[in-house]
Amino acid sequence: MTRYRTLKVDDLEILYRESGPADAPALLLLHGFPSSSRMYEPLLGRLADQWRLIAPDLPGFGHSSAPAPTGFAYTFDRLAEVMNGFVDTLGLQRYTLFVQDYGGPVGFRMAMAHPERLEALIIQNAVAHESGLGPLWRTRRAFWADRATHEPALRENFLSLAATRARHLGHDPATDRYDPDLWTDEYAFLNRPGQAEIQLELFYDYRTNLAAYPVWQQWLRTRRPRTLVLWGRHDASFRAREADSYRADLPDAEVHLLDGGHFVLDTCADEAAQRIRAFLT
Repeated sequence: MTRYRTLKVDDLEILYRESGPADAPALLLLHGFPSSSRMYEPLLGRLADQWRLIAPDLPGFGHSSAPAPTGFAYTFDRLAEVMNGFVDTLGLQRYTLFVQDYGGPVGFRMAMAHPERLEALIIQNAVAHESGLGPLWRTRRAFWADRATHEPALRENFLSLAATRARHLGHDPATDRYDPDLWTDEYAFLNRPGQAEIQLELFYDYRTNLAAYPVWQQWLRTRRPRTLVLWGRHDASFRAREADSYRADLPDAEVHLLDGGHFVLDTCADEAAQRIRAFLT
């Protein structure tokens, strides 16, 4: 059974989903944009026999607190601080970290701040090399260079219904495998009052992740965490070559290209769960 709980971190209510035995090895799952811990529901049921799965909603996402940007710094540094506080409050000493999309830059910051907590690392379509960024990022780089001028184009590229749908379907020709609720629900979330301002503010800070890529790469090469990479080959935002870039940093990493998109659990939940189970055992 999945439990839906909240705890307070720095005056923020953080909702999290939890399944599995309380004394089992912990698997901490960090979601991406514009999703929430809901994206991990397919794993919460498939892996709860052997692991304690904990999937929080990041601040500003899902059912966690979403204060206005005037009262909260929507930066990846700040999200990582809150998530480290979440781990402290929960009393987790060790965990395997599963990161996807935005969960990547949050998770890398967490791992570097507390490497002693990291049992293993699972990366699913989260980028740490500029070569992994596809053509969609031209508009996004222009936004970073001149926010005011390029904000209208960024809203279409990033927040529109078409963009939200494309994030799931990517280049996959088998579009009938995808539940339309996946993107219509996320689009409804993006249209909640204040959400556009929150997401634009956070994405403007995404440029700091690119500046940090060389640091993360060096950390991976030095620390050599035990790593599993699961990559949806049809992702339109993050290129499949990124999986090979991780292999270059981590020659011992286990790398698998799956027949899915940016959110690989949309279509490959069974295979992903099998790969994770084999990796962790």
